[in-house]
Formats: sequence, C-alpha cells, structure tokens
Amino acid sequence: MTRYPKSGKGTRWTVAELKSIPESWLGDTVADGDGLTGEVRVSSGGTISVRFKSAFKWEGKVTWHQCGTWPSASMADVRAQRDQARQLLKQGVNPNDHKKVQRIDSRLEVEARLADARRHEAEDLTFREMFEAWLADGVSREDGNAELRRAFERDVLPAIGDKPVRLVDDSDLRAALRRVGRDRGAGRTAQRMLSELRQLYRWSLSRKPWRTLVADGSPAELVEARQVVNDDYEDGIRDRVLSDAEIRELHEIQVRLRSTYESLPAGHRYGGVRPMKRENELAIWIMLATLCRAGETMKAEWKDVDLQKAEWFLPAANTKTKVPMLVFLSPFALRQFEELHLLTGHTPWCFPARPSGRVREGAQPPDRHVHEKSASKQVGDRQVRFMSREGSLDHRKHDDSLVLANGERGVWTLHDLRRTGGTLMQAMGVPLDVIDRCQNHKLPGPKVRRHYLHHDYANEKRAAWNRLGQHLATILSAAASSKQVARKGRSRGARTTTATGQVLAGAE
Repeated sequence: MTRYPKSGKGTRWTVAELKSIPESWLGDTVADGDGLTGEVRVSSGGTISVRFKSAFKWEGKVTWHQCGTWPSASMADVRAQRDQARQLLKQGVNPNDHKKVQRIDSRLEVEARLADARRHEAEDLTFREMFEAWLADGVSREDGNAELRRAFERDVLPAIGDKPVRLVDDSDLRAALRRVGRDRGAGRTAQRMLSELRQLYRWSLSRKPWRTLVADGSPAELVEARQVVNDDYEDGIRDRVLSDAEIRELHEIQVRLRSTYESLPAGHRYGGVRPMKRENELAIWIMLATLCRAGETMKAEWKDVDLQKAEWFLPAANTKTKVPMLVFLSPFALRQFEELHLLTGHTPWCFPARPSGRVREGAQPPDRHVHEKSASKQVGDRQVRFMSREGSLDHRKHDDSLVLANGERGVWTLHDLRRTGGTLMQAMGVPLDVIDRCQNHKLPGPKVRRHYLHHDYANEKRAAWNRLGQHLATILSAAASSKQVARKGRSRGARTTTATGQVLAGAE
C-alpha cells in the first residue's frame, strides 16, 4: 500500500509525520513526491525506518537509485541524493555507476591514508623496537639473551632507545660505547658490544621494515674499535697461561687459606679470610685437568659421572659447541670428583645451588646447579687489585687472596685454566688435533672430511688426559713435599687434603 502525507499526494512528508508511522505499516510505500518513494521497515526492537529510492530509465530499462534511509540520513540529504542523480542523468552519467566510483574512490583514499600512516609509523620505528625484534628473531644465546639485554638496557637503550632508527648514526653509537669503554674503563665490554651492534645491523639490513630505515648502510660499521676505548687499552685475545710455579702456588694458597681458617677458634672465623667453597676449589682442578669450560663444569650431574669407569659424559645441551663429549678422567681428575662426591653426592648435581630457604626452618634441597659464573666470580673477587671497583659488593669477597706471582703477570681467570691445560698437553707433545678434541673444539677442515672420517680418538684422548693429570700431580706433589718438610713437628694442626689426595698437617 502506498501512503501519502496528510497534505495529500505530491507533497512532502514532514519529520513529525515520519515519526508517527505505526509498526502496522511495515512493508508499505510512502510517496514523498517528485519520484521519491520509500519502504517502511521495522527493526526487532520496534524502531521505524524508511529506505528511500528514486526511479530513472537507463538504456531503455527502469532502474532504481538508492537515496538513503531515514532517520540515519535526514530527509534533506535523501532529497539531495535524488536531485544529484537527476543532474548526473542530464550529463549522461549513470548515478548508480557514479556512486560505485565514489565508493571506490573513498576506499582508495582511506587505504592511501592508512598506507601513509603506516609509512610514517614505520619511519618512526625506534632503535629499541629494532633491538627487541632482533632479540626475538635474530639472536639466540644460551642464557635466553639475558646478558645481551642487560648490557644494552644499561648502556645503549637509555641513550638512543627512543630515537628513530633512521636518525641513529655512527656518532650516537660511538658516544654510547665510549661511556662504557672510556668513562667506565670497560674496554673489552665496549668492543664486544660494538660487535653485537654490527650483528644487529647486519640482521636488520635484510629484513622489513628495518632495511628501508638503514638503507644507507650500517652506522656500526663506521665505528672503529679503537674509538671506544682509552688510548692505553691493550686490545687482543687473552693469552694468559699459568706456569708450573703458579699452579703450585695456587694449590699452596688453597691449602694455607683453608688450614688457617679451620684452625681459628670458635667465634673468630667471621674476621678471618674465608677460602673459596671446597666445591669450587675442586672445580678449578677439574677444569684444569679436563680442559672443560666453566659453564660445562658447573652444569655437571652425577648421573653423567661414572666413578668406576672414570668417565664423565657432557651432553650436547651442556657444551658450547652443542656437541656431546666423553671425558676420560685421569687418576688426578678422578680424585677431585671422588672428593666432590663426598660433598655433593647426595644431590643430583655435582655443583648444586644453595638449598631454598633457611636450614633451621627445613630448607628444601637444591633443584638446580649453581650459577655458571659462581666460581668465576669467586676467583675474580679474590683478585680485586685488577678490578675497577669502588668498594666491595654486597655478599661478595673483596681481597687479593688468589693473586698469583705477586700480580706481576696480571689477573687469571677460570678460562685461563683451559688454555693452560691445552698448552701443557702441547708442551708434552700431544698432537694438536687430539688437543682440539679434548677441548671439544669445532674442528676445522672440509665438511667432506668430517663426513667420512669417524675415528673417535678415544685412546689418544685418554692418553692425553692421563699425561696431563700425571704432570699436575707431579707439580702438586712437589709442593706437598716441601710443605711437609716445613711443617714437620706440627702434627696437631688441622688435617687438610691436597689436590693430589695426600693429607697434610695444617698450621696450628
């Protein structure tokens, strides 16, 4: 049914009349005059609306042009749509086609604006966002990138983290690294971070959206290593090797510190010089005798140590090269593990972490190994003359009790033990390829050689480790003999076990 305004056919509907349309008119047609008609609609909630359209003839056919729906569109806009359609017809343009073009143009304009906004947003991506993307997808360190994040959040991100990548240049990177290498005196750290920055930019140069932001190349390549350290910084790879005399001295220091500390009367030990934990002392000799890395040693589990066969298996997950290794323990190395087993054999770990909670409150047994850098920090804390520290750190030692050779040859580290052991093997005539295998190095040479040659060098490695252990035992036996002579007649002192398995009388 067609409905007309109260004023009659050919007149316009008023807003008040449209608002008074009842639900019973659902589906009826309302004629607004001058070719404009609308269909009454009722929503599920009872809301009335009218969809208006006007008819026109195109290519001999009657076609409808949608003019809008009241009340979403006002009647003025609806009638304007009809009038515009008539103007287009006079110009020979199909109003429906014109509306399609307008929709397309509108969509393209929106897409262009969005693309422009995305482009501007991409252009303003910050160095911090690039760094986070690199951590997520471009680098994977064994510690979950924790140390990498810590270093950058301390020294780089506060300075340039919020700066757009496209604006970061070599002067920004140089200034950030100089605060590390020059102001703080951490030259090695600064040069390592420069290497990591170069790695970050190499990754970014081949990936969207970063490659467009660094199209001019990596600014890190314009920074030279010498520019971020002090003029007196001595660059180069560590080549510290402990001499036989220093190995002997290290053993004597351990024995003396432990003996002196244990002989202190009750209540006086707090003020004495506390030695390293015995487990970490044993770790030093294990690393020296097996050439294993500190991290590999700290992760050791008793299920992988066979004291009967004198073998220690290092699973791939624990090694730096991700290649499993079987270490044949020399009698010297076996003695260290046997004493260690007396200390920690009740736990799954050779070097367990501290129990959780207080002992007097029923501490829980350790559920993981000690931190990989625990022993390294204990060694460094006892050579503070070589450290750039202002005062002691909380819950850390701060003395020079492990300085060797009066400090004339500089600081020594746990990794130097691995180099020392390998050098001792070399001096004894052990072939270099056998030493490489004892150190579980990634072997050089063509891939085809590694593919076809599968001799495991078990006998050669066992012999090499045994020769090294025998040499170490000889060094420490000489030290023990000299001490026994010096301590003759002082049998009442504390009993102290040496690294060779001998029991010495400690000083009273």
